[in-house]
Amino acid sequence: MLRSLILALSAVTLVGVSAAETVVENPDLSALCPEVGTPAPAFSALTRDDIQVDLADISGPGGAVIVFSRSLDWCPYCKTQAIDLKTIADQVEEAGWPLSLLTYDSTEDLSKFGDENAINYTLLSDPDSAMIDAFELRNEEVRAGSRFDGIPHPAIIYVGSDGMIRGVQMEEGYKDRPPTQGILQLVMLLNQDLPAEAFE
Repeated sequence: MLRSLILALSAVTLVGVSAAETVVENPDLSALCPEVGTPAPAFSALTRDDIQVDLADISGPGGAVIVFSRSLDWCPYCKTQAIDLKTIADQVEEAGWPLSLLTYDSTEDLSKFGDENAINYTLLSDPDSAMIDAFELRNEEVRAGSRFDGIPHPAIIYVGSDGMIRGVQMEEGYKDRPPTQGILQLVMLLNQDLPAEAFE
């Protein structure tokens, strides 16, 4: 059984319900993330090439998939997820929802990881954890001032091209991540609620 918290319907969990409906599998996790159907906070981050981007820059006609990850420098689970995301990145972008992965790592660390692993999607640096805080994902259990201060609870946020949060996926433990193929399935479901002219 899928243990993800899914705040917008995915074919992984249920079939035959509109993507506009909300499913909360674990209400304890819902307090750790923004609410589906609310506006996304103002977005700003740095690419691994030190270019500042906003939400429009990383979005397609459907929206943007933003994967919040702890670190591609020291977290083995994050590294595994980041490499696995390569398998669906092109398909998700073709569906109108470009994929980005955001950490508090420096642009140098992201550039090194991206080059070494031939990452085919956008890596974003949030060095002050401003976006992590804005999306209410900061792990408050980490000791302030420690090496890990500022890391997020791992999550996948789906932001529509209208700036509204359309979906959130999380796992109960940081070692587990939502299935990669589920991202593509959820994007396809979200597209069902968008007018055809959005992709013209």
